[in-house]
Amino acid sequence: CSPPSALSLSPPSASLAPQGVTIDYGVVTDVFMQHNCLQQATSFLLDVLKGNKEEEGPMQTRLLEMNLMAAPQVADAIMANDMFTHYDRPRVAMLCEKAGLVQRAMEHYTNVDDIKRAMSRTEMLNPEQLVKFFGTMSVENSIECLNHLLRTNMRQNLQLVVQVAREYSEQLTPEKLIEMFESYNSWEGLFYYLGAVLVKTEDKAVHFKYIQAAAKVGNMQEVERVTREDQFFDPEEVRDFLKEARLPDQRPLINVCDRFDMVEDLTHFLYSNNMSKYIELYVQKVNPMKAPQVAGALLDADCSEDFVRALILSVRAMAPAEQLVEEVEKRNRLKLLQPWLEQRQNEGVQEAAVHNALMKIYIDMNNRPEEYLVSNNYYDSKVVGEYCEKRDPHLAFIAYKRGLCDAELVDVTNRHGLFKQQARYLVERQDLDQWAIVLAESNENRRQLIDAVVQNALPETKNPDVVSQTVKAFMTADLPNELIELLEKIVLQNSEFSDNRNLQNLLILTAIKADKTKVMDYINRLDNYDMPDIANIAVGSELYEEALVIFKKAELHREAAKVLIDYIASIERATEFAERVDQEEVWVMLGKAQLTQGLVSDAIASFIKANDASEYVAVIGAADTSGSHVELATYLVMCRKKVKEAHIDT
Repeated sequence: CSPPSALSLSPPSASLAPQGVTIDYGVVTDVFMQHNCLQQATSFLLDVLKGNKEEEGPMQTRLLEMNLMAAPQVADAIMANDMFTHYDRPRVAMLCEKAGLVQRAMEHYTNVDDIKRAMSRTEMLNPEQLVKFFGTMSVENSIECLNHLLRTNMRQNLQLVVQVAREYSEQLTPEKLIEMFESYNSWEGLFYYLGAVLVKTEDKAVHFKYIQAAAKVGNMQEVERVTREDQFFDPEEVRDFLKEARLPDQRPLINVCDRFDMVEDLTHFLYSNNMSKYIELYVQKVNPMKAPQVAGALLDADCSEDFVRALILSVRAMAPAEQLVEEVEKRNRLKLLQPWLEQRQNEGVQEAAVHNALMKIYIDMNNRPEEYLVSNNYYDSKVVGEYCEKRDPHLAFIAYKRGLCDAELVDVTNRHGLFKQQARYLVERQDLDQWAIVLAESNENRRQLIDAVVQNALPETKNPDVVSQTVKAFMTADLPNELIELLEKIVLQNSEFSDNRNLQNLLILTAIKADKTKVMDYINRLDNYDMPDIANIAVGSELYEEALVIFKKAELHREAAKVLIDYIASIERATEFAERVDQEEVWVMLGKAQLTQGLVSDAIASFIKANDASEYVAVIGAADTSGSHVELATYLVMCRKKVKEAHIDT
């Protein structure tokens, strides 16, 4: 039959063949192709090969081959449906490449060189499909292909390579991708790639390379942002890179050094490279709190003091005073801060560091230091006092005194022999605890201090409370002899307290306890002490003569007579005393004593002088015994006038 009729009679599938008859697909295909019936041949083979049997691999290959040579889009559609798997893949891959189906060719090639060759025709590839294709390859082949794309046409292929790198960064690893981009000096590619993965990793190398790439491509805004915000780069590595890069804007370097406390290094770099404007920018706008470190670094670099002073003044009160003073002072340049410190003082700043520094400057300048040390209420006395010790211990004393720095004041006055000042301070201080320390036996300077207290400090005071506390301190310290010295000075030498009753009492009592040889002198020279009480204490201490003097001075005749009779036991002196005072009470006491000692005539005479008849019984008995009848008669006449008793009359 003619071809048209044959075509019309051809069965649509092998299932139409008579039973027991096998159709040769190749023959049928030949018939179609002999008549240029590609469409019919394709339709036929698609139908009969749909079982995708292994033995049908050659026919699958022929089907794809026919279409690849004549109708590539049909072949592409067949492969897209993924119907066949047994065809000759290398053969089909080669035909795909020739037919311009580059994507299909790459999918079929197994040799990486073939893949690279096909991939080079990027103008014929769909970027999205190509990116997906990289996901099917091994890491090694992917890296090799990316290198090939950059090597053959980096300008055209860079965006595609960046897309692949972003998509498969984890599998391909940033390390290998960074190495790849750097090998082609592709900072732009590296910048765009790392910009996408930066937030996904804490790898310091990735963060550093991103900063480096941003700087290389001139994106200063991004370099500034990352150095300001990023948490994962190595600060020293980034700092060194930024210093070497010599960027037109130093704010990224400022960010790094400020955040990671490398201020001194930053200052040295900027100053040595004549970038003073950035030093001012940093201190004035970025972080005024770091002004102390900047000032210190500038001074170390032999920067002009005028520049440093102006820089500090421009920051005003924003700079921390304590740190600023510390940095400048340890470089012996404290005076350059004077204008800034005086500004703070005029603004009413009470911070101790400001006033400490001012005091030190005024001391070194000898600018009325004593006046300032006394009038300034805000400096730290210990700090300034210690500073003064090396220059003028007297100024140290003033500072310590103002701050009530007891231990420091005692130490500096001991070391420099300022015992008068120490004594005056302790007397005014009225602190018994501090007195206990300086009056302790272990204090090798105690004697000098006591001398100063006795000779200078206490005689100068007019405050009775001060005297009282000082005396109490000496008593507490159990220093009676020293206390006597002290009291003699203020009681016996016409001082403000010479007539003070308590002090006179204390002086005499202390002498009774510690130095009895002085008691007589005291009781004779003093007049305003508690005489009866002191006299009785003297009697208790067997100081009978002293007690006698006191009683006589107080005109306590009875008590004086008692001392003469009972303690001194001198009838003769008692008689003399009775004759001098001529008091009945005294004569009675004398008469009793004389009667007790058998001096009957003397006793009768005493009773008569006393005009006292109370002892008539005892007198009559004693007179009878001693035969003193004449004297008795005189006595009885006196008694008869006072007492009406038969015994007397008899």
